Amino acid sequence: MAIEVTNDSFQETLGANDLVLVDFWAPWCGPCKAMLPRLEELSTKVEGKAVVAKCNVDESPAPAQQYGVRSIPTLILFKKGQAVEQWVGVQEVATLEEKILSHSA
Repeated sequence: MAIEVTNDSFQETLGANDLVLVDFWAPWCGPCKAMLPRLEELSTKVEGKAVVAKCNVDESPAPAQQYGVRSIPTLILFKKGQAVEQWVGVQEVATLEEKILSHSA
């Protein structure tokens, strides 16, 4: 299951996990809503290898600003706290799973 991260918990989540995929989203964004079931599916597939997290940019704008997020949905894969991959727009589960697994080896 994807977890929610906020301004306060963002860095803590990155620090506590080797691999974290963060979805920067907003509730009014149609493509963001389309990503939600895909993220839930992905979180099940990569359980034990990576954490899937969601950051609502309306409620917690600081992480999005820090990483230069200009449009949503934007997904950033962090490895040991460093951004290693980034995607903008709706993505396929298989693509994201493949990238996550390539970084977990």
